[in-house]
Amino acid sequence: MKALTILLLASVPVAQVQTGKSSAPTAPHFVQQVKAAPAKGGKWYFARTGHAVYCYGPVMTVPSVDGNLQRVATFCKGDQVIVPLKD
Repeated sequence: MKALTILLLASVPVAQVQTGKSSAPTAPHFVQQVKAAPAKGGKWYFARTGHAVYCYGPVMTVPSVDGNLQRVATFCKGDQVIVPLKD
């Protein structure tokens, strides 16, 4: 009977009391770090309109309506295919 009582008492969990003067709670060990999403291969550019645009395609030089050459970013986020860049 004593052996059964000793085994029963040994299986009961015991609460742990923290000793020391630190009153700040410690962070649990199971918290995982949040990682940033990997880049999709795009890049930020400064558009001629003054806005920043995120584009996936290459920067190209194309002729404008008046015959001059202009730099444009291609395949930008949203519905824009070509965005003129500010030089």
